[in-house]
Amino acid sequence: MRETDRYRLDKRRVRAAFDRAAGTYDEAAPLQHEVCDRLLERLEWVKLEPARVLDAGAGTGRGTRGLRRRYPRAQRLGLDLSPAMLREARRRDGWWRRTRWVCGDLEDLPFADGAMGLVFSNLALQWCNDLDRTLADVRRVLAPGGLFMFTTFGPDTLRELRTAWQTADPDHVHVNAFVDMHDIGDALVRAGFADPVMDMEMIVLTYPDLARLMADLRAIGATNANRGRGRGLATRARFEALASAYEVFRRPDGALPATYEVVYGHAWAPEAPAPGRPRGRVIPVHPVP
Repeated sequence: MRETDRYRLDKRRVRAAFDRAAGTYDEAAPLQHEVCDRLLERLEWVKLEPARVLDAGAGTGRGTRGLRRRYPRAQRLGLDLSPAMLREARRRDGWWRRTRWVCGDLEDLPFADGAMGLVFSNLALQWCNDLDRTLADVRRVLAPGGLFMFTTFGPDTLRELRTAWQTADPDHVHVNAFVDMHDIGDALVRAGFADPVMDMEMIVLTYPDLARLMADLRAIGATNANRGRGRGLATRARFEALASAYEVFRRPDGALPATYEVVYGHAWAPEAPAPGRPRGRVIPVHPVP
């Protein structure tokens, strides 16, 4: 197996993991919620009144509800790969809110060209296998002058866990590969976006032990879906080897750190469509049951 294929995500496993995590996600996701709120705050500095907004990778709908408060007159759509996540989002939103929930893949958006004035995406790009294809599709569905506002994780995310696994089980992939901020900026330019802006911050969570960290990752659906993962069941000996390797990172206060490199970005669709670009592509929409 080629090295790039080892880190390719199995989307069926990704969907299944998020389906299982739908009921536990919000309780275990303070980081994801904080990053979402910070991304929503950035919209306060943008002069934009979109007719239609898309939360791409909506999860349980925190971002979608924030967009409702920010743009009360806009038509709202929330898209996610996981039907269970969308059912949870719809339950929290309330039937009277009239948000349209769509089960679909960020890598192949089921919307017409130029349909969205804003695409908002919080911590979802890292679950896409082909960044160029994903960004090109986001660019396709944005109307001229539309905005793509997003966050994702950079390469230093879970660096402690990655290093520990390389010691405990070097033959298999256990942590996703994350794309560098500068490479994302280059990909935005290749996709035809204008004026991309990128920045990042490091956030460190702490845990009393490795078991708590791993439990939180499972609770938010962040399990190993790489094709280069080991196929056997996890054993106590392997976990003990991992815990021993992670101990080198224990801080003087006794806590185990887990580092997250949070990447923020935004870019605009040019005011005029690219010459010769086909228009009117529509993919059938599959609403969440």
